[in-house]
Amino acid sequence: MDRLTEDFFTRDALTVGRELIGKYLVRELGNERIIVKITETESYLGDIDKACHAYGGKITERTKTFYLKGGTIYVYLIYGMYYCFNVITDAINKPSAVLIRGAEPIENIEKLSILRYNKPYNELSTYQKKNFLNGPGKLCKGLNIDKYFNEKSILSNEIYILNNKDFDTSLIKTGKRINIDYAEEAKDFLWRFYI
Repeated sequence: MDRLTEDFFTRDALTVGRELIGKYLVRELGNERIIVKITETESYLGDIDKACHAYGGKITERTKTFYLKGGTIYVYLIYGMYYCFNVITDAINKPSAVLIRGAEPIENIEKLSILRYNKPYNELSTYQKKNFLNGPGKLCKGLNIDKYFNEKSILSNEIYILNNKDFDTSLIKTGKRINIDYAEEAKDFLWRFYI
């Protein structure tokens, strides 16, 4: 499988958000590798989107990453405890990003389980298995993603995305983004993509 290149990410966030569904997110951990299939994303476009951290051209220490080139990673903390993993899209100084909201294990589920729950996969409850990587904080915990990756490239050898030409794109659904009720009209944008 081919790695996605910078050209993939230097497009608009809606296109990238939809097309990331079904792709493989790879996390290299020393001599171990974890692979998950992306199952849920949300797109954020700073120019018009009140849910976007960079809405209206806002530049702060946290949001400055939005103004870097497509393919740059943006990691932030929510509720003081959970990391969220995003990839910046589009051109430099055009603030937009895609949040990776969920995934399913493809390779090395045991390592994922230890990172996520601190126990082997066969010791997980049905509830834990069902909620394994179905949220941005859970995904980051399972893949050991934290602020270290902020402003790094998704084209690195530590974390990257592989194409999946066999994925059936007809499985992709759209809906409203989650937990953005404050965003006025933007809360109704159908910018969430999922299987």
